[in-house]
Amino acid sequence: MIHEHHHHHEHACCEHQHEHCHEHHHEHHHEHHHEEGQSHQLWLIGAAALLLMVAVIIEKTSSLSTWQLLLVYLVPYLLVGYGTLKEAAEGLLHGEAFDEHLLMSIATIGALAIGFLPGADTAFPEAVFVMLFFQIGEYFEGYAEGQSRRSITHLMDIRPDVANLEHDGQTQAVSPDQVPIGSIIVIRPGEKVPLDGVVLDGASALNTMALTGESVPREVAEGDEVVSGCVNLSGVLRVRTTKAFGESTVAKIIELVEHAGEHKSKSEAFITRFARVYTPIVAIAALVLALIPPTLLWLTSGTSFLSVFPTWLYRALMFLVVSCPCALVISVPLTFFGGIGGASRKGILVKGANYMDVLAKVNTVVFDKTGTLTHGQFAVEAVHPDLFDEHQLLHLAAHVEHFSTHPIGAALRDAFPDEATDGCRVTDVEELAGQGIQARVGEDFVAVGNTKLMEHVGAQWRDCHHVGTIIHVAVNGTYAGHIVVNDRVKADSSTAIARLKELGVKRLVMLTGDREAVAGHVAEQLQLTDYHAELMPADKVVRLQQEIERGGTVAFVGDGINDAPVLARADVGIAMGGLGSDAAIEAADVVLMDDQPSKIATAIAIARRTIAIARQNVCFAIGVKVAVLLLAAVGLATMWMAAFADVGVTVLAVLNAMRALR
Repeated sequence: MIHEHHHHHEHACCEHQHEHCHEHHHEHHHEHHHEEGQSHQLWLIGAAALLLMVAVIIEKTSSLSTWQLLLVYLVPYLLVGYGTLKEAAEGLLHGEAFDEHLLMSIATIGALAIGFLPGADTAFPEAVFVMLFFQIGEYFEGYAEGQSRRSITHLMDIRPDVANLEHDGQTQAVSPDQVPIGSIIVIRPGEKVPLDGVVLDGASALNTMALTGESVPREVAEGDEVVSGCVNLSGVLRVRTTKAFGESTVAKIIELVEHAGEHKSKSEAFITRFARVYTPIVAIAALVLALIPPTLLWLTSGTSFLSVFPTWLYRALMFLVVSCPCALVISVPLTFFGGIGGASRKGILVKGANYMDVLAKVNTVVFDKTGTLTHGQFAVEAVHPDLFDEHQLLHLAAHVEHFSTHPIGAALRDAFPDEATDGCRVTDVEELAGQGIQARVGEDFVAVGNTKLMEHVGAQWRDCHHVGTIIHVAVNGTYAGHIVVNDRVKADSSTAIARLKELGVKRLVMLTGDREAVAGHVAEQLQLTDYHAELMPADKVVRLQQEIERGGTVAFVGDGINDAPVLARADVGIAMGGLGSDAAIEAADVVLMDDQPSKIATAIAIARRTIAIARQNVCFAIGVKVAVLLLAAVGLATMWMAAFADVGVTVLAVLNAMRALR
């Protein structure tokens, strides 16, 4: 009973892959529409409350007949109750009769009618009050839902994609959704490929790590296809597009959030089923309460049926109002929605309420290494010179690697940033495939590469005790020392592991295709429970399966296309969304928008808190209702109390649910 009607008209949009701008426009239009509805509702509630006060004053000060009074009270009643009555009538026509709208309508119409029974007191104000309170509950629900939608929409702006569209020799940066198929776009080094297409001219290396998990760049030249989501490393490419943008990450994520309601959580699905069975039972019980006691009294003690009937009818109506399940029906889905919204403010996208249930239970987290626990970018870790000082060794290596497109070359250049300005001349650059690069720097002949290159130039190299990629340097055939380059562990990774341990996650396992030594080094550094190295993508699935068979609830965290099958297999798949591949984001159930592994702990904490809030709401609502029902049955409660028990509980439950947004 979450308001499903929000979601229906979104379908058509994504179906035909209409230009994405429609969707965005649609989203904002939707927001706007929602806000207008909200203020309209507030006006109604305010006006009805005023008119109710006026009506009460009229009743106290004038001597109108019951009929005339009814007309006075009908004004605020219809003003605030029209929507509810309409929903109830529609429900009856569509055969989905038993919902909170119908219960409220029966109870209030009954309360309006009760005054016409001989010897009964009128209950007009109560009828209006119940409707009024019910509307307040609905208002809060709408408000909270709007808040969480807003925080989710805000998330959508995190991944900006840009396409450089070429037009009459000029390029202009546009949003990829405005690029027609067959246009020419220019992709400069370092930019993400925004749309699929074919290279017209230019040659470059693409970092497909996001797509394939390979750290070795893929070479593309004229006539090759390029896929959106790769990152262009070295050359300028001109590309003719072959697909529109409807396929993009952001479009898909928006669509997923729109349909988050379809992945109902277990608690949520339970509530919907519960309401279906519960409501008819309540209606029948109320009928019994209204008719049986007066009949028994009449039969046993001869009291006239009509003299006691109003009292019991009033109790039955109260019973109806109290037993309305809206506090449960509204607050549980809303708690989940709030939890999803709250997570999205922290940059965590949860694709459905059911994943909240699973996240709360996670006790095993399996990590991919590259790009998840580590940056996936090489950096210089240590410099061990033999001939010169560290500065001089880096200086020479950076100069030789000046034109290299390889990630290792980039790491050496980053470690020695002032190489461009120190005026050394670099000539005769020669790249030896599979060995390294040699060049003249000033007067010296410098070779930078692996051990094969050292043997080639006849230098006596020595090994290193460090784990990582060792780059050897020789100057004029003499060994000058080596530089250790490594994929850096994210600063945030150790925090992440520590926080997960605090949350009571038992097993923390790393799976990687990297070498045993490197994996062992990272696992030790981060104090993981276990690791498996040198795995092919298929082996990762097997290892994950073993973790699942251990009987844990397993979360897998990854970021590349090769992680997609594993993400899909895990109980809950978590993808790195900032630099992660579109495929991984598709396959995952939870997306971390800023690539920080510590957000996994945040996500689990938010999920646990959300489930706890949902439980509090259920217990609180049922508790209060049972108490008022018992009072009502023995005649101690009034309609006002009943209205509070229902709507007051709903409002408190909704406010409690909104804590999940924080």
